Amino acid sequence: MDRGGRPLITLRRAAARGHADSGWLDTRYSFSFADYRDPEHMGFSVLRVINEDHIAPKGSFAPHPHRDMEIVTYVLSGALAHQDSMGNGSVIRPGEVQRMSAGTGVVHSETNPSPTEPLHLLQIWILPASRGIEPSYEQQPVPAADPDTGLSLVAAPAGRGGAVQLHQDASMHVARLAAGGSARLPLGPGRRAWVQVVRGSVTVNGQALVAGDGARLEAESSVELHAPEGTEALVFDLP
Repeated sequence: MDRGGRPLITLRRAAARGHADSGWLDTRYSFSFADYRDPEHMGFSVLRVINEDHIAPKGSFAPHPHRDMEIVTYVLSGALAHQDSMGNGSVIRPGEVQRMSAGTGVVHSETNPSPTEPLHLLQIWILPASRGIEPSYEQQPVPAADPDTGLSLVAAPAGRGGAVQLHQDASMHVARLAAGGSARLPLGPGRRAWVQVVRGSVTVNGQALVAGDGARLEAESSVELHAPEGTEALVFDLP
């Protein structure tokens, strides 16, 4: 919200994000993470991390710990092999969403199992409403879009609508729009939103965005997406 209390949209352009390249892993950071520190971009509402990872064939995050974080993984191309200390072992592919609540503590590893195909994914961290919950894991296909909104609900409090469960008053939607398509997410009083474009281009409440761009929305009554070409975007409804 600006000083006059009017709606405010702040753009986070793809080229302005943090960047790290270790050879097997090329990452763009929307918010501060690891060695990338920017006090102006420490997260938004309860959304703490959006990392866009390109992982080389056979590239791997060795087993490492997390706690007190909701971790959502969305694969764009390739496949991700997941193992964790809760006994889960799975492969996440495009068209699926994975949620891991680290809670009191979990150790996991993530690997691109292909010897030839690169892996492209987004990893999202959301702060939980309570610390010290029991760790848990879910993986679900992305459902068909709601005909009223044009959006697919993939993560929500209490697993609303069959989505994976977030232990926070936040939800994540996927917009997959053909050229000329549109979607709309109503926002309740005091709610905020973040849109992350992952493919194509889209206008968000009149602002033009392309792949890699993000938009922060405050004091808006809705998120309005219009696609001049085929596009895919993540839309977060936040407290």
